Amino acid sequence: MAIAHAVRQSELRPPLRNRLQALHGRDATQAYLMIAPAVLLLVVLVAYPFMLSLWLSMTNKSVGNPAEFVGLRNFTTQLDSQIFRQAFRNTIWYTAVTTVVKLVLGFALALLLNREFRGRKFVRAAMLLPWIVPSVLSTMAWLWLLESNLSSVNWALKHAHIIRKSIPFLTDPGWAMASVMTVNVWRGTPFLGITILAALQTIPRELYEAAELDGATPFQRIRAITLPQMYPTMIMTFILQVIAVVQIFTEPFLLTQGGPANATLTPVLVIYRKAFQDGDFGLASAWSLSLIIVLSIFSAIYLRFTRRSV
Repeated sequence: MAIAHAVRQSELRPPLRNRLQALHGRDATQAYLMIAPAVLLLVVLVAYPFMLSLWLSMTNKSVGNPAEFVGLRNFTTQLDSQIFRQAFRNTIWYTAVTTVVKLVLGFALALLLNREFRGRKFVRAAMLLPWIVPSVLSTMAWLWLLESNLSSVNWALKHAHIIRKSIPFLTDPGWAMASVMTVNVWRGTPFLGITILAALQTIPRELYEAAELDGATPFQRIRAITLPQMYPTMIMTFILQVIAVVQIFTEPFLLTQGGPANATLTPVLVIYRKAFQDGDFGLASAWSLSLIIVLSIFSAIYLRFTRRSV
């Protein structure tokens, strides 16, 4: 009787495969429901604006005027634009100088903080303050330091009898570019220093001890051990910095408004002017898509390098 009852119960139960499929269906439904809010946000905040920008880039849409399809005219206009070409040249120069300087200073700072000394933890934490402070606030502080009429830097240099005339930090093309670069380097170096420091601490100490026993000088140890071990981190940090600096906006916008004589103009600032000052959304969209293409190239290089390094 017991055997017959068990047989009947097993016949009433659905096959194991059907039960697993039903369970998988419930789990898949729950998973879709859980990721739905994130997908919705991506669609609303990323996908829709991107598709709208793609459409606007092929129209002559401006404030108060309907959009008319113009094809690739906005992109060809970009190539013929003297302002955009100057902004692009400024960005190449700006990116090259600030990225290299930040890498060198960040590497030196990481080597210094990798040593044992009293208060090292406090110095590491305090070093991140320029990077933690919102960029608008720190840039406004620099504006107060460098502004022509109220420059405290000029005041200090004059009272120290180092200069006689005020330095036109923000009104001379050369000084203005140097000032914007200085602010960016001041803000970005701590982050690079901490990033490189984290990579330095993964290098086995035994390598340095063996080199020291062989009589290697500190410079030789850096050249033979530190730099080769740090190469992947330095390359990835360099690419990330290029991606970040190409999008620079806050410093030139608040310090110089892209001037004087467009000396500190950047592509993002040009796009901002076209969209929100000139009201030419078609041209601004086309130029923003061109910038996205440039950034995508660097992003692809970064992803390819990270996969190879892993």
